[in-house]
Amino acid sequence: MIQANRSNIIQGHTENKKARVTGMFNKISRNYDFLNHLLSFGIDRSWRKKLVNAIAGSHPKKILDLATGTGDLAISLSSLNPEMITGIDLAEKMLEIGRNKIKSNGLSDKIKLKKGDSESLEFESNSFDAVTVAFGIRNFENLNAGLSEAYRVLKPGGTFAILEFSKPEKFPFSLLYSTYFNFLLPLIGKIISSDSSAYTYLPESVKKFPYSVALANILIKNGFLDVTFKPLTLGICSLYTGRK
Repeated sequence: MIQANRSNIIQGHTENKKARVTGMFNKISRNYDFLNHLLSFGIDRSWRKKLVNAIAGSHPKKILDLATGTGDLAISLSSLNPEMITGIDLAEKMLEIGRNKIKSNGLSDKIKLKKGDSESLEFESNSFDAVTVAFGIRNFENLNAGLSEAYRVLKPGGTFAILEFSKPEKFPFSLLYSTYFNFLLPLIGKIISSDSSAYTYLPESVKKFPYSVALANILIKNGFLDVTFKPLTLGICSLYTGRK
């Protein structure tokens, strides 16, 4: 684990990003899970497991999963045997697929998915023992608004955990990964999903989004304590944690 230092970092605001991203995920929802596992060579499952393990020690009873998509992380979190997991997302077609997966796994009494905006949560303050988000935080239109809301709904002492893509920095892996991520991945995604923008958006959004110390410092700026981050799989993604 790497302890973050404080700094003043400003996250930009992209006009109409929320509607554009929501429409994009609704469009690719049918192929989303298949492409996730294919393009990550299945490693995404182990990343989610690491997030689950990171919050397991606090034994959370009520968990909120932001940008839950098709519910993969919410389903993984059910292994912690909480009282309830609530997942929210703006893309209704992604949620429909998630609900079907939850039902087929016999978890409908443990996991509820609903349409909701991570930057304007409907829940009361101090409602959840843990808040999580996997590969969705970079899609927030206003990052600080989303982090502020996550902090607000957490109970004192509660844990916030994030999985998000980062950028490998060690040569030659960084070069190999950059070639795959920026060229091959968009091509494969386009062929399978028949969407010319979704898997071009992925590397573009990662390039623009802060990671490692920069993102950790933004978490600190928004009030989180004991902020740490840990690069996974040579830095392809990183796991961040903070406490209220």
